[in-house]
Amino acid sequence: MELRNKTGVSGFLLMEVTEDPKLQSLVFSLFLSMYLVTVLGNLLIILAINYDPHLHTPMYFFLSNLSFTDICLSTTTIPKMLMHIHTQNQSISYAGCLTQVCFVLVFASLDSYILSAMAYDRYVAICHPLRYAVIMNSRLCCLLILLSLFTSIVDALLHSLMLLQLSFCTDLEIPLFFCEVVQVIKLACSDTLINNILIYFASSILGGIPVCGIIFSYIQIVSSVLRIASVSGKYKAFSTCVSHLSIVSLFYGTAFGVYVSSAFSNSSRNTAVLSMMYTVVPQTMNPFIYSLRNRDVKGALRKLV
Repeated sequence: MELRNKTGVSGFLLMEVTEDPKLQSLVFSLFLSMYLVTVLGNLLIILAINYDPHLHTPMYFFLSNLSFTDICLSTTTIPKMLMHIHTQNQSISYAGCLTQVCFVLVFASLDSYILSAMAYDRYVAICHPLRYAVIMNSRLCCLLILLSLFTSIVDALLHSLMLLQLSFCTDLEIPLFFCEVVQVIKLACSDTLINNILIYFASSILGGIPVCGIIFSYIQIVSSVLRIASVSGKYKAFSTCVSHLSIVSLFYGTAFGVYVSSAFSNSSRNTAVLSMMYTVVPQTMNPFIYSLRNRDVKGALRKLV
């Protein structure tokens, strides 16, 4: 099979969102609407938190960073997909594909770390309420965000630099609607052992730490809530976690669905749809979940509007 080195690869072909021409306008309108809701909704959350002094707390500091990350993650994938639907041209340049891989990795990882930081914040608020202000100080909050951003960027750059060392075959069709590191590696004709080891390491260590942190935090939270005598006290303590739990379930649920589908399903289109949902649905639902279930955010939004 003919090989191309990294300088000879002109681009890749992405999967069509729909093969039915009659549905293209409907799909375009659907994803455009979801993208606009994601951007405008999360932007309103950020503005409301910065506008209202009552929301200048660690929980809302993390929420504003989560909203910003959600906007960036959606912007990395959806506009390019909308352009492909509009032009009916599924090609993406080599540089464009690697850039998209890098940014998807950065913002998806950052989403995960921020959700973990939010779980830790809820753990301290419920399990150590008297020390909350001391532990969750502004210095620690900023440090957690900076550390998350640094780790996400280093991980994404490592994967991207490793992709630059690969040679690709003539078959350059990616069975997704956007460039994803695992699918790009599968197209390589050179040795991908180091790339696969890096992916397994990053998934198990860098990906496992946030998940373990969330699980540990909620085990401690449930244990503390069960020790509260009054039913109203239990409800009040746990109600502060409902919005965060909903976002965590959406984010990790769709991500888990992608890997289950790719492992047990032979349909590449089903996997592609789930992959798109992973980078669209949690980000779109975030403003609704936090604005509908949170009186403080609703009050700040009313003042802002």
